[in-house]
Amino acid sequence: MGNELDGLGYLPLHIILSKLSPSDIIKVSCANKRLRGSASDDSLWAQICYQELQLSTPQDDHGNPLPCFMLAYQLWREAFSMYPWPLVKRVKRCWDKLKKWFNNNFPEAEATLRRGASESDIEQLQTLLKVKLPLPTRLLYRFHDGQELPDKKNPRTASSSLLGIIGGYSFYNHSVNVYLLPLHQVIAKTRYVIRYLGSSSRSKCIVVASSFTFSRKVFFLNCTNGQLFVSTRKPLTDGEMIPCVPNTLIRSVHDLYGEEQQDAMLLWLEEHGRRLENGIIKVRKEGDDRSINLFPEVPPLCVTTVTNGVQVRASAVFVPEFADLLDEAEKFVFAYSIRMSLLPEGCVINGMTFVSCQLNRRHWIIRADGEVVSSVDGEAVIGEYPLLHPGEGEFVYQSCAPLPSPSGSIEGHFTFVPGRLADPAGGPFEVQVARFPLEMPDYVF
Repeated sequence: MGNELDGLGYLPLHIILSKLSPSDIIKVSCANKRLRGSASDDSLWAQICYQELQLSTPQDDHGNPLPCFMLAYQLWREAFSMYPWPLVKRVKRCWDKLKKWFNNNFPEAEATLRRGASESDIEQLQTLLKVKLPLPTRLLYRFHDGQELPDKKNPRTASSSLLGIIGGYSFYNHSVNVYLLPLHQVIAKTRYVIRYLGSSSRSKCIVVASSFTFSRKVFFLNCTNGQLFVSTRKPLTDGEMIPCVPNTLIRSVHDLYGEEQQDAMLLWLEEHGRRLENGIIKVRKEGDDRSINLFPEVPPLCVTTVTNGVQVRASAVFVPEFADLLDEAEKFVFAYSIRMSLLPEGCVINGMTFVSCQLNRRHWIIRADGEVVSSVDGEAVIGEYPLLHPGEGEFVYQSCAPLPSPSGSIEGHFTFVPGRLADPAGGPFEVQVARFPLEMPDYVF
């Protein structure tokens, strides 16, 4: 084969080599001096680095610049030689997608990502906690050792507690915002949990993510089977932990030679990246603080209705930390977010336009498995009577609803008056809120 290739011109030879795998290119380069020179062409390795690692400049796995792509590829393969190469590429794609989104939409959160952990860091964790990390999770930490965590003792850094890359939600006085923990915090928090539980039932579970607001929400990785769990209101037994990823998708978590190794951590972060990229969840600003808000923003999970110029958007999120799997009446809790605004044309009733309208009452019908479990009538929303004007930002409020089952819905209406409650410009009118789902999802965040 080497003699046949040796007679080709530069361009045909380059095209043929570009169709080969990196290992085959190395084999061809051993045939003679000319092929060795062609196989060392850095434009060829630039193409390989981009196709396999999405590298547009030559750099090592820590981001340090290198003189050429051929060396970059070699160092990447050496750095991750103990892992299946397809898994390395997949984990890098996962992080690249997340970091690209954060760079464009939430750079202050991207800045909290730590440099990758070393193999010795990982070995130390495994020794201290007596666990063996699933291969995908090991690789996730090799790329980024979690996040820099906020300093809870410094009140001036309160806003930094909302920079968790997983995000969260708030309602009433409950607020969560979830960070990925660095390895030293994984060790500390796992040891604390083991001491607190006083049991060996979680000896193979480690704490990998947690909220750093004043409300508790904790994620555990089972290092034996690769599943990720989130704590409930009473996380004292395995039966009261909720899996975060479908079990059927987890496979080959410790098998170096298995096909498509994937544990819950990798699947969870990939799904999170998909939701961010598709705009299902977004960054929301409240006051001077920005954070990833887990209330869905697009159909079918988010519904939008317009009545007489008043637009209402509504969606819900499962709240696992409030779930009580032993309570038959209120096993599952859902938070819901209502966003209302007055469109630029104003409030239009029977052809008449009003420049404002104000909420007076609310009416909700809450269902579980299709059956009505609650009907709510009352004044105001969370004690407020929002006054809407055209072109202003949305009035947003959150509340919650417990259900006996993991599937339900909410629908209803608000009663508004044109003008102001103190000086109405007309009679009351109803603003519809379309039915929106309360569903325990396949992926729990």
